[in-house]
Amino acid sequence: MSDRMDGATERLEGLLRRLVGRGPIVQAVVAVESGDRAFRWAGAEGLTAAGRHVTAETPFFIASMDKLYNATIALMLSEGGRLDLDEPITAFLPSTITRGLHRYRGEDLSGRITVRHLLTHTSGLADWLEDYPKGGPSLIEQILAEGDKRLTLEEIVAHVRDHLRPHFPPQDLAGGHPRVRYSDTNYLLVVAIIEAVTGEPLHEVHRRLFHEPLGLRQTGFAGAEARPAPDLMVLRAGGEPLAIPRLIESVRGIYSSAGDMIAFMRALMGGELFRRPETLPTMLGGWHRFGFPRDRGALRAPGWPIEYGTGVMRFRLPRLFSPMAPAPSVLGHTGSTGCWLFYCPELDMFLAGSVDEVTAGAVPFRTVPRILKILREA
Repeated sequence: MSDRMDGATERLEGLLRRLVGRGPIVQAVVAVESGDRAFRWAGAEGLTAAGRHVTAETPFFIASMDKLYNATIALMLSEGGRLDLDEPITAFLPSTITRGLHRYRGEDLSGRITVRHLLTHTSGLADWLEDYPKGGPSLIEQILAEGDKRLTLEEIVAHVRDHLRPHFPPQDLAGGHPRVRYSDTNYLLVVAIIEAVTGEPLHEVHRRLFHEPLGLRQTGFAGAEARPAPDLMVLRAGGEPLAIPRLIESVRGIYSSAGDMIAFMRALMGGELFRRPETLPTMLGGWHRFGFPRDRGALRAPGWPIEYGTGVMRFRLPRLFSPMAPAPSVLGHTGSTGCWLFYCPELDMFLAGSVDEVTAGAVPFRTVPRILKILREA
């Protein structure tokens, strides 16, 4: 390793130490790997649920990064002719789920929502977890205040239908500038469609398509794995342990390690997961930028300057914040618990990490540009 890469390692270690010492963050895993594997670095701080030191192999809750995995499955099913992304969701889900789900200005527009709308966050559907009903707290605030609970898809859909309002009609994706609004409801429905099309529970689909072919030995679903549960990072809220296993199981929550996530991302960006060469460019095309938050529910969701394709974020620090040396863009996804998985084409680098803290959703967007700066200068 060159002296400059030695210096990069020292700077990455310093970044990790500063990250853990900031605010409520008491733990972190950060990993970096070059495309040719000539440079690999991973560091970790904190204690696991069993009181052991967190390592680079310690699994953590990947939160919304599962959207990247599930969008990949949807595209794989589309390649095989089993799922038409432009079919309405009513073709795959029962009317008990879809009826009245998107009622906008007195009209039920649920039948206009396609699978592609869900994958690109252009459906306009309210976010079941973060959006606020009139005069009350969001569902995540209720759970944090009242304690863990298990929810069925029917219960979640009923909450969206009866207590929340859509933000806009399903968008015309042939137009130039469709509106985009991040919503966990979209991908909850994607999961239901995947299970309906395959006839398998989601964890079996992941095992068949990802875990076994890619050797993802530290990746699994909460409450759905036959093997013994691994020693995990502690999910926290404000620095204190947060035990919500029922909710995480309800949404088919995934645990994974930084190394396993990079292995998945390497296969995805290398075109190994798709049969057709045009599928990956389709996934990484059609970018639309999120707007500025206009209500309380949008404050914790991804917003400007993040762009969204099909299950993939594209993020680049605006030129205003880096005028002398424009930051390179990264492709991937983040989660609301302060976790990230990105690939930087310009530097040919994979980046993964987590602080497993539910108040740290913005941390990846501050941390990743600093990692890129270190790598570029090396």
